[in-house]
Amino acid sequence: MSIPDDLNFVVDGNPIYLLVQHFFATHDINFDVTQVIRLTNDDPVSKEYRPLKQITKKLNRTFKGNYRSTYGFDSSDGSVSYVILFVAHFNFLSPQKHVPVIVPELINQPHIPARWTTIINLSHEYIISQQSA
Repeated sequence: MSIPDDLNFVVDGNPIYLLVQHFFATHDINFDVTQVIRLTNDDPVSKEYRPLKQITKKLNRTFKGNYRSTYGFDSSDGSVSYVILFVAHFNFLSPQKHVPVIVPELINQPHIPARWTTIINLSHEYIISQQSA
């Protein structure tokens, strides 16, 4: 899998993101970081990118609220599985104002169980295609 040339992470003003960018750059993995700072759209960057930052903030709040109730996991496999399922649900299955990725096969599905079934089938087809390649 290759990283797009125009990959851009939209983040808040926490300086850790710039350190992460620097760390990856030392391993020849390059991407842009756009920081949206403050709570108002007083500058062109904030006006353009605030909706993306708000999606991330909503994801973090929702994740924290759901994860705390699990009291953790006995192994890292359990926590990794939980994160994968949570992100799949948040990004692809639940209705969001700004959907980061639109999967055409999910658009006409009538409800969440049908969407889950579709995304599981798409994942299975992808795995089979990768194994035969």
